[in-house]
Amino acid sequence: MRLAPALAALTISFIACGGAATPDEAPHGDAPPGATSPPEVAPAPSPTPAPTTETPGPTPEPALTAATCFKTLTGTIPGPDYDKFKPTIAKSCAGTQHQKISGVEKLVFLGDSVTTGTPPTLPNDFYRSRVGGEVRKRFGAGVEIADCSAWGARTDDYLEGKNQIASCFPSGGDAKKTLVVMTMGGNDIAAWAKSKLSTAQATAEADIAADRLRAAIDWLKEPARFPKGVYVVFANVYEYTDTSGDLLSCPAAALSGLSGTWPEGAPAVVHFQERFMEIATQTKTDMIFLLEHFCGHGYKRGDATLQCYRGPGAELWFDATCTHPNPKGHKEIAGLFTKIIDGL
Repeated sequence: MRLAPALAALTISFIACGGAATPDEAPHGDAPPGATSPPEVAPAPSPTPAPTTETPGPTPEPALTAATCFKTLTGTIPGPDYDKFKPTIAKSCAGTQHQKISGVEKLVFLGDSVTTGTPPTLPNDFYRSRVGGEVRKRFGAGVEIADCSAWGARTDDYLEGKNQIASCFPSGGDAKKTLVVMTMGGNDIAAWAKSKLSTAQATAEADIAADRLRAAIDWLKEPARFPKGVYVVFANVYEYTDTSGDLLSCPAAALSGLSGTWPEGAPAVVHFQERFMEIATQTKTDMIFLLEHFCGHGYKRGDATLQCYRGPGAELWFDATCTHPNPKGHKEIAGLFTKIIDGL
């Protein structure tokens, strides 16, 4: 912030030399007295085999890392170190690639209002709608789609609170091969920021929230719940200040209780993002890089001194609420999820 080629066998043939008997010669057997035996002819020496060389094969490309994907975003503000968890990174840098998704029969959305969608963005432009359409194109029009996301949801709403998982899987699982897509964590961070928690307090809360995400994924990955299998793809958490930490860079932030700056929270937020990656690698699920791709498309995108600066033409991907994507943002989120689902 991230043949050896087959060798040809060399065969050498040896020819045996000898003379044919004539009628005047003694028959085969003992040589007559006084006769001398013909000298023995030594076999020809074996030629020395030509030396063979093994043609080297192509040098394998080094594994892609998050640091390589996002090397242009490095700077004075330290970002998450994802590579310490040794994830497999998708060639597109859209996220990780721990699953080979195929044969999807049911698509389920969980999460917060980013997934639910918010006005003024129209329903057909929600990332959820876009991903649903793409999944049906790839796996068939008969793919069942369910949405249990909710506005204001936090990580405790997976298995407690709003009980999203129980709502979407009332029987404790599903007989269909299922793909779960979700965004969650932004409301957790916003609550810590509004309370201006200390670094220690916010880090403790980050671990609690991450443990809730892990519990939700463990529930989904229990083999008996989905006999045909289940895939999970989730997002890390973006922010709208482009690493500036200026909570009021979005004019409407004050209306939601955000104000000033919160430098104490930066280490906790980085830790939170790293826990997301740790969970993805441990559970063999996938995480898209929402934070990294949205950096430079927030409310401080015009500040050339910030490490996320993408030039004067960078578009805004957030709407006036500060925390929700606008139509362009929803399109970008859908693209990231779709690339990981497609294995790109």
